[in-house]
Amino acid sequence: MTTGVRLGGGSIGNFLEASNRCRSRCNKTWCKKIVHTTHQGRHKRPPPSCLFCTHPPSALRSSTMPATVASSCVPPQFAPTTKALQSTSTSLLSLSFRPHSWLCAFARSSILTVLDDAISVGHLTITDAEGSHYYGHYQKGCNDVQLRVVNENFWLRLMLSGDLGFSEAYMIGDVEVSDLKGAMNLWLENQSGMEATLSSTVAKISSTVSGLYNSFLGQTRSQARLNVIASYDQSNELFKAFLSKEMMYSCALWDEAEGGVRGDLVSGPFPGDLEAAQRRKIHHVLRKARVKPGHRILEFGSGWGGLAIEAARSFGCEVDTLTLSVEQKKLAEERIKEAGLENQIRVHLLDYREIPAEFEKAFDAFVSIEMLEHVGAKYYNLYFKLVDFALKSSQATIVISASTFPRITILRIPVSTNYYFLRACLTYLVSRAEDFMRRYMWPNSCLPSATALITAAQVGSQGRFTLEGVENHAAHYPRTLREWGRRLEANITQELVSKDYPGLRDRADYDAFKRKWQYLFAYAGAGFAKGYITCHMLTFIREVSAFTVISFLVARF
Repeated sequence: MTTGVRLGGGSIGNFLEASNRCRSRCNKTWCKKIVHTTHQGRHKRPPPSCLFCTHPPSALRSSTMPATVASSCVPPQFAPTTKALQSTSTSLLSLSFRPHSWLCAFARSSILTVLDDAISVGHLTITDAEGSHYYGHYQKGCNDVQLRVVNENFWLRLMLSGDLGFSEAYMIGDVEVSDLKGAMNLWLENQSGMEATLSSTVAKISSTVSGLYNSFLGQTRSQARLNVIASYDQSNELFKAFLSKEMMYSCALWDEAEGGVRGDLVSGPFPGDLEAAQRRKIHHVLRKARVKPGHRILEFGSGWGGLAIEAARSFGCEVDTLTLSVEQKKLAEERIKEAGLENQIRVHLLDYREIPAEFEKAFDAFVSIEMLEHVGAKYYNLYFKLVDFALKSSQATIVISASTFPRITILRIPVSTNYYFLRACLTYLVSRAEDFMRRYMWPNSCLPSATALITAAQVGSQGRFTLEGVENHAAHYPRTLREWGRRLEANITQELVSKDYPGLRDRADYDAFKRKWQYLFAYAGAGFAKGYITCHMLTFIREVSAFTVISFLVARF
């Protein structure tokens, strides 16, 4: 029984059947492995020959070959139609037939073939047990990346899952990379060629299923809790190892005092730079929220209490902050107590959809820093409806910050009662495939567009919010990620994390765990630097409600 990936005109099973048929008819003198060589930095292909063996054209006309083979070693119905198959290395037939090894060899041959046309910017060297292969055009100062394949599973992962497969191979050590950031840039700079040649049906089906799950089931309460456990309900010691003293797990804002967004690459970094940039971000958010002493703030997404503590200590506010992470709540309350602010700050272990009735019209300001990515398209309108519920009827401010996608595809669908929900779902489904972040860092996360959030704010509040400002902080994120990466390298140890993760006492597991975080910082940094991901801060205001205006007019006249 043959299933799964379709190759050209037939399945893998048919492909193998044709290959074995060819081998049974061939003179063993000619069926031998092709040795790939390199010449002037390019992969040199063998001369034209049978797809499944190494017969040179003369051999195919030889009297030693059966007549049925001379014209073609492959029946027409099994002839490949893709470039990858037409140029597949004939080394596959030298293998004794073992499905796993054959598939890895097939994946390797296919990928090496298509890379010739995929890499047009930069230079890539791939080295494995069979030699080195060179792609792109090398010149001094270019992005020159070297990959060393340690395990043949790398090829299969890459063929079946693309960039997600690459991240998995890196984490478990199947491939070594000379410059992880350079590899990310190489992928993004050649994305169109990579996707055109390395995408697979299996990867697309997997992405579609994930997208359907997130869009149509959304972030249910139980799913939200599971996602938090995977994302944040981890060792607080791990986050202490790379975050600033404020423990803000979000984009900092860099100024000339730290040398700007590239200061660490030019003259730094210097101790205290990250702390200064994170304090600047907190104060910027609170000033935008127009808070004053005695104001009450509602926050969705506590983190470890960094913003709440500063709002209470420096601005004299009261704060109610929500989290789903037991570990975050525990450490946040410890830090709040150390600051002597337990009478001004309350940390609630609570889903935002479960805010109590006494929150109605109780708050002067609402803030949320990089939490909306975990809400899900299905719940954007409800999110803003609850914000509207909790804010006072007049003189209220909303400040939200979120990582966003700058471009998003909108499908035209018939207007219906569920128009906005369907629009949001289909927008996300079409635009985003499952990637490293959604699989290994933030399960079922959904990065919105700024436009989607502005629309949802208007719908959820029934037009009671007025958009006052839009800021893009994407340029500040790469340095933030570089700073986190340096601190992780300097502070993380196997002994430190294995206290909370006993499974990491095994060295191989610890190395994979550490590489996951290294990959995150490089992956996200390249995305922000190249503009594939943005970071928007939106400010809404509610100056005076219609009810207040009517009441004033009635009282006056």
